[in-house]
Amino acid sequence: MNEIEFLSWVRGPGFQIATVIFVAGIIIRLGETLLLGRKANLAEAKGSAMRSGMRTIASRMLPPDKETFKRSTFTITAGYIFHIGLFITIFLFAPHVLLIKDVFGVGWPSLPSQIVDAFTVVSIIALLAILIHRITDKVLRYLSGPEDYIVWFVTIAPLLTGYLTFHRLGGSPVMMLALHILSVELLMVLFPFTKLMHTFTLFLARWYNGAISGYRGVES
Repeated sequence: MNEIEFLSWVRGPGFQIATVIFVAGIIIRLGETLLLGRKANLAEAKGSAMRSGMRTIASRMLPPDKETFKRSTFTITAGYIFHIGLFITIFLFAPHVLLIKDVFGVGWPSLPSQIVDAFTVVSIIALLAILIHRITDKVLRYLSGPEDYIVWFVTIAPLLTGYLTFHRLGGSPVMMLALHILSVELLMVLFPFTKLMHTFTLFLARWYNGAISGYRGVES
């Protein structure tokens, strides 16, 4: 298989396989979570569970209080930088916006490539710093398992290969584009079955915690 054939495969059958696994995996995982159920709460409601749940989702998106930030300055700062950069790279880079429009029929304005490029570099640096912190911190290193490093790798790989492809570094443009797409497909395949699934489940978890507190009439 030459470079052109490899690129054609990852853009065609490879992408289709990854998409099926990604979508089916997410549906199954969310279904498992929702079907777990819970016992009926027989206590008298002292507040609105729905309103409190939605408020908790919104409030957890905001920067934490000063004490929490002071205790986990690096983790919080690096986390915000990485997630914002990743969002911009995925959803505001012109070629990605065009791809989304071709697939779903919906598009939106993109940012200049220079800005997206800068956020990509910052995100890569943040991910490298997170890895170093995980390795050098005794507690984090003890708590980390193989899945944590696999998730880190499949997250940084699309950013790194995308940056190299855009700047025509690391090899022939055709092969680098194919490797970039393949790295995205690897991320899609592993997404539903690793901690990356928190992208979806975190909203359920935050709503649930807020709803329980609201039902009891206390702040979440």
